[in-house]
Amino acid sequence: MHHLFRYPVTALLLTAAPLYAQDAPLSAIEWLDSTPTVTLDIGVPLYEDPVSEGVTTPAINVSPLTESTQDAVGLLPSNVTGLPASLWSASDADTLADLVNAQRPEVLPAMQALLYTLLLAEADAPRETGVTNELLLARVDKLVEMGALEQAEALLERAGPNTPPLFKRWFDVTLLLGQEARACDALMAAPHLATDYASRIFCTARAGDWRAAALTLDTANALGLISEEMDALLLRFLDPELFEGEPLLVAANGPDPLKFRLYEAIGEGQTAASLPRPYAHADLRDTAGWKAQLEAAERLARTSALHENALLGIYTEGSPSASGMIWDRVAALQAFDRAMTAQDVRDVSDTLPQAWAAMQQVHLEVPFARLYGPQLLQLPLQGVTARLARDIALLSSDYERAARSGPRDFLAGLALGTPPRTPTDPVHRAISDAFHGAGVPQEISTMLARGQLGESLLTAMELMDDGAAGNLGALTEALATFRAVGLEDTARRAALQVALLDTRG
Repeated sequence: MHHLFRYPVTALLLTAAPLYAQDAPLSAIEWLDSTPTVTLDIGVPLYEDPVSEGVTTPAINVSPLTESTQDAVGLLPSNVTGLPASLWSASDADTLADLVNAQRPEVLPAMQALLYTLLLAEADAPRETGVTNELLLARVDKLVEMGALEQAEALLERAGPNTPPLFKRWFDVTLLLGQEARACDALMAAPHLATDYASRIFCTARAGDWRAAALTLDTANALGLISEEMDALLLRFLDPELFEGEPLLVAANGPDPLKFRLYEAIGEGQTAASLPRPYAHADLRDTAGWKAQLEAAERLARTSALHENALLGIYTEGSPSASGMIWDRVAALQAFDRAMTAQDVRDVSDTLPQAWAAMQQVHLEVPFARLYGPQLLQLPLQGVTARLARDIALLSSDYERAARSGPRDFLAGLALGTPPRTPTDPVHRAISDAFHGAGVPQEISTMLARGQLGESLLTAMELMDDGAAGNLGALTEALATFRAVGLEDTARRAALQVALLDTRG
């Protein structure tokens, strides 16, 4: 390749929720234990015939969908989620977008599961107000924030990234997934959708037209359309030989998927652990060291963006050669996993407390419970270990069986939907009130009367987050709302998580 030189300037996208009158615990969304994963594995509601083995990722489709159709796009149809097509249609798009943006991704796993389902649900578009595709853009942005990149990519491809805002998000997500060639092929096929010069320059160079890339970079600089940092990155990318022996670049501003890949391309890759969660995917690659993979897996598992089976696979793929926080955690988990595989009751009793404490350190108790809770119920454990195993299983899908296998205490009653009416613990009392007549708050009742189910659920989820943080009134109101709209299973799981986990941090 010829050395890069500067060229002179040239001219160069409900109605109210169905109320299920059943005694058994159920959810309109039976995805709460089958954690959304980067492969889009989903559970099927127990009250329906199976309709799908999963959700496939479609090829990018730039079809002439209307803006309204794009806002209605989802990956999970109503017969999978149990949610009505009118989920969003009675609400304003800007209100819904604000509520989606306000959701906190790293709180209760029960709320994470409900949030994933709402973000991926296929439903009629909201009332048209505000920015074009505002709700779709907010849903994609929240998925990216949670680290659920493949879900975000699939949602964008289902919509058809045929406007600059949608294409920008698709391009960024594809870069974060390490699919630069695919991203650039799409950009070169539809250059009008790329609104920034840096992406065009990057992809033009990758296509082999280094002269055109250099000319475009010179033009962008002359017009003041590119930052100094991006200019320096692209210059080094286009002709690294010119900068041999020069000091390393220092990232000047916030992270950006293209900058992240450019730093990597010029041999000055940034540490993903210090960047927002979506960048953690870079450390899941085989080229990353095991410690980096472990840290990335834990970050993504905390928001249910990585399935617990994938987390376990990374925890057990090697042998710790050192000691310290993460290595002690790996050693504890591996020792317990070996005991469970051998079904050795004595070893399970010896290793369970350490493994549980290790998972508590990184707030991965629920993924651990999903992996081992049902199996623990099958072992003849005794004493304190049996009680711990029961409590862990209460955080799994077998919470009702766990309730019947141990003491008939508050937790057992809650798991069965009938907690004691007047427990002495204030948190337990707030939970119990929701199961013994507490009403839905007036604001949410009004929304439901207007048919604004999605808005109601997002509002109740905010209340649940506040409740988990210690606002006991909000805790009661949120749980009462979920029960009132038929999300009994969601209410019980969320309540059990608040009762069993440290959620006030």
